[in-house]
Amino acid sequence: MPRKTNKDSKDGKGRGRSGTMEKRTPRPKPKIDFTIESMDYKNVNLLKQFTTDNGRILPRKYTGLPAHYQRHLNRLIKRARQMLLMR
Repeated sequence: MPRKTNKDSKDGKGRGRSGTMEKRTPRPKPKIDFTIESMDYKNVNLLKQFTTDNGRILPRKYTGLPAHYQRHLNRLIKRARQMLLMR
């Protein structure tokens, strides 16, 4: 039995995109309303915004922070955990 080729599969179950192109809505840009000076391991209210209810640190995909801020934020959250300021 011969393999199906791209010409044979017109049912839409194959790979690739369908004929109608839907544009994705762009990810909203986060409003960074704090400065790097306000980011401190003692500022627990700010740090809790970037963690889940279980205490996991949100990835950059969800926070929308630049890489430099995200790395700094990770350090501060881990430092606050060491000091038992947050969970």
